[in-house]
This record gives sequence, structure tokens and C-alpha cells, in this order.
Amino acid sequence: MATDPLHKIIILTAPSGAGKTSITHFLLNKYPEKLSFSISAATRQARGNEKSGVDYYFMSAEEFNQKIQHGEFIEWEMVYEGKYYGTLKSELERIWSLGKVPLLDIDVKGAIHVQEQFPDNTFSLFIEPPSIDELRRRLTSRGTESEESLQARVNKAAYELSFKHSFHHVIVNAHLGTACGEAERLILDFIQSGKK
Repeated sequence: MATDPLHKIIILTAPSGAGKTSITHFLLNKYPEKLSFSISAATRQARGNEKSGVDYYFMSAEEFNQKIQHGEFIEWEMVYEGKYYGTLKSELERIWSLGKVPLLDIDVKGAIHVQEQFPDNTFSLFIEPPSIDELRRRLTSRGTESEESLQARVNKAAYELSFKHSFHHVIVNAHLGTACGEAERLILDFIQSGKK
């Protein structure tokens, strides 16, 4: 997929619980005319009020695998056993056609794949929790994890932290407001001047 040099991509990545989704929402709410959320495809069930085509493109594992075979993804991963997530090429095309910059809120491996494919067009931020203990506290406070799944997420986070230097900037999210402000400044620089 050839990209126009004007077709920029912004990536926010982080271990689960580091706050990237909160920072993503802040940026999208503040700059709706510049940024658009890149909706990922997922094979998991919708949770709560989630809607297909808004939060994720929910699909079966069979449908997801067909799209892999047809080369329709820029990146995809089996993030947890049997649970696939990916970024569709058509989703980036949709956002670029609106004259906006896609904002990808994706896992660390996927973020590295996108950067490798679009080295000149991407700007990536890695959101780091202040500590693994704080990350565990945040995940526990969600009340959605069993002890086993919590431990799996904490172990995965420790592994993902080892890749933080693969990205353009690392933001330590000790205070959400400060982290949002830092992300905003860096992203506006990239959109307006192309500085990473």
C-alpha cells in the first residue's frame, strides 16, 4: 500500500492499564477536525455499550482469517489466546479520505509493525505507567480481571516495557492531565511541522 507523504499516522501504544485510551479520548475530543480514531478489528465479543464500527469492527475468527489471507491488514496480532486484533488498510484509507490523521491506539507489537511499514509517515508515543505496582493497582481497580488474567496482563506489561525505546517518545503517565498535555504538544508539532 503506497502512501502519500502527506498521509501521516499517529500511534499511541502502551501496556494495558497505562492510560493510553484515556489520552486517546482526550486528543480526539480536543481535535476532532484534525484526528480520527482508527477503529481496530477484533474477534472478541462486544462489551457493555460497545458498537461495531464505532469501538471495533467485531468479526468472527473465520472472517478475520479470511482478511489476513487477502492481505487486508496493515498489522494484526493474536493478543491473547484466540483473540485477534488488527488494523485494516481500508480504515486508514477512510480516515485519510476525510483529510484527517488516523490515531491508532494499538498494542506494542502492532505499533512496531506499522512503524516498520511507514517509517516516514508515523509518529509514535509509548505511554509508560509510573511503575508495575501502579499498573497492577489500576488494573485491579477496573474490577474486570480474575487473579490469573491480572497476572497475565502484568507479565505482558513488563515484557512490553522492554520495547519502549522502539518509539519516538516515551511519556510516563504519573498524572493523566500532565501526560495528556505532553502528548498534545508532541502530536501538534508532528501534524503541523512533521517534527518527531
